[in-house]
Amino acid sequence: MTHSLKKERLYVIILAAIQIVHVLDFVIIMPLGPRFMRVFNISPSEFSTLVAAYTFSAGIAGFIGALYADHFDRKKFLLFNFIGFIVGTFMCAMAGNFTSLLTARIVAGAFGGVLNACVLAIVADLIPFERRGAAMGAVMSAFSIASVVGVPIGLYIAQVFDWNAAFYFICIVGIFFWLLTASILPSIKVRTNTLTIKENLQNFKLILIQKDYLQSFLLTSFLGFGIFMIVPFISPYMVGNVGLTEAQLPYIYLAGGTCTVITARLIGKACDKIGNFKVFRAVTIISIIPTLLLTNLPQVPLALALCCTSFFMMAGSGRFIPAMTILSAVVKPKERGTFMSLENAARQLSSGFASQLAGFIIGAGAAGSLTNYNIVGYVGISMTLIAIFIAYRIKIKFNLR
Repeated sequence: MTHSLKKERLYVIILAAIQIVHVLDFVIIMPLGPRFMRVFNISPSEFSTLVAAYTFSAGIAGFIGALYADHFDRKKFLLFNFIGFIVGTFMCAMAGNFTSLLTARIVAGAFGGVLNACVLAIVADLIPFERRGAAMGAVMSAFSIASVVGVPIGLYIAQVFDWNAAFYFICIVGIFFWLLTASILPSIKVRTNTLTIKENLQNFKLILIQKDYLQSFLLTSFLGFGIFMIVPFISPYMVGNVGLTEAQLPYIYLAGGTCTVITARLIGKACDKIGNFKVFRAVTIISIIPTLLLTNLPQVPLALALCCTSFFMMAGSGRFIPAMTILSAVVKPKERGTFMSLENAARQLSSGFASQLAGFIIGAGAAGSLTNYNIVGYVGISMTLIAIFIAYRIKIKFNLR
């Protein structure tokens, strides 16, 4: 392996580690859902607000951050947002009631959303397009690794101590990776000139009105909407309707994450060999099957429940790997930071709306069960089909495989 490839691999590992911490903070709230609903005595709608607060905050902060994303050294911008994210997570650990936890999630989401955009922009900056699919697959497998390692550890810590301890754990891991990032990641200066606020706003407007960019934002927004109609309520549904216990919830993330770690790398490599659009279309169509199964699942044995949730996680997260690689081909390099911030903001906002809408659709049944989860699944599938159509339009315009 050449020195250049070794450096690329090291950078991808560092960026994936940052994503793991960010994703773990976001994901851990969902398997803790049944506990939050019990401890704080909140309804499914209020729980969806807790989940949506993070994504809404990330989306709004992403739009603001997009104004300056291409005007700072990428590394410094990333480290700044990483610190803010750790502070927000510490506030989650210190929260003593529903209101203070909601506030803390808003703070963590504001910095976490921009952090996510920074990571994706740096991947596109440091990794050539011919190897970018595999790199995106590795970085976006952070969801899987966080599910396999982070969530079970976090839930175990929450079981032994209390739910607050899970967030303290994330803070400690975050500080470690912040120091590692500061030591290893190279500086990436995008601009040498300083723009005025008026010039920043003008550039921002020019990016927003580009049709190709708007289609790109719509693509991942519909994908995010489709999956986040379903994801926040997997744990409550598994406990209330399928018959799993709270102690069995880590198995969902352990099994699903393990499978997704494998498939994410395979999907990334397939993007580079077969073509991003072909892989996207195949994985997205396949994802309809586990969506139908999961949202209509009756009481079944644990093994069958894990098969459904794992299949859903593999296909659901796998769609974003070719989608993000397709988007990296659309954007101009000098606008990449702003573009990624706007894309992330649009996706986070759509995910927040999806989670909130799902909270309004889903009702509370007898003995903690949920109602209308199947309707949420049908809405998610319709969003998936729209995303395929948008990706096809981008593929034709840019002659992608």
